[in-house]
Amino acid sequence: MSVKTIERDFIDKVSAEIQLSADGKDRFHVLTPFHFNDGDQLVIVLKKIGDKWVLSDEAHTYMHLSYYMDEQSLHQGNRQKLILKALSMFQVKDYDGELIIDVSDGCYGEALYDFVQALLKIIDVTYLSRERVKSTFLDDFRSLLYQKIESNRMTFNWQHPTNDPDGIYKVDCRINGKVPPLFVFALNSDMKTHTAALTLHQFKSWGINYQPLGIFERQNTTTRNVFLRFNDVCQTYFTDIIESREEIEEYLQNYMSDEA
Repeated sequence: MSVKTIERDFIDKVSAEIQLSADGKDRFHVLTPFHFNDGDQLVIVLKKIGDKWVLSDEAHTYMHLSYYMDEQSLHQGNRQKLILKALSMFQVKDYDGELIIDVSDGCYGEALYDFVQALLKIIDVTYLSRERVKSTFLDDFRSLLYQKIESNRMTFNWQHPTNDPDGIYKVDCRINGKVPPLFVFALNSDMKTHTAALTLHQFKSWGINYQPLGIFERQNTTTRNVFLRFNDVCQTYFTDIIESREEIEEYLQNYMSDEA
């Protein structure tokens, strides 16, 4: 099949805006109208491996997403499950980060269609999943803490053993690094932030000694009035778990380094 015929098949099956650009022997860049969320174009290469043709992203998709998020989070929890589902659905293979789909029986257009759909689903799942699927925020929250804090120092969903036997006022994670312990709250909604504020007020009324920390999913997680009420009882917080990851890690490291 000639290059012009392949290009026409791409156009007929996927988009009229597709072009092939030669880049060496048996190798072509596939220029498409499909983009990442920041506007950068998907990287797709049609190349021959041995005696068969394949479409490859040449490991660019994961690399591009790693500019905006921790690459490890792509291979953990809900994100990993949803990526694997997308790959399986469109029969795309992952070779150490390079995503490849075989072009069988000269079905170039069908293969490109499936490959583009898989890449878009991966981008959507890992970068926009907060609005469209079960939030990965709690996975991100736990993963971040486990990377900086020894597991035996942490108690998730902690409740005061004597004052709160029914677990009405829970802390998302209690960290024993020094005195006072660090009470960390994962905040991804108005309700959660409001509840955290009430919990801290209750702890104060019980005379509990603690150091509070709030980690928000993103800046617009909480409305202004709810945020201000939380700020009355917790002045240390980070407004975006992704954007503030380095600062959160530094804060946790400093807390642990000063342990008593």
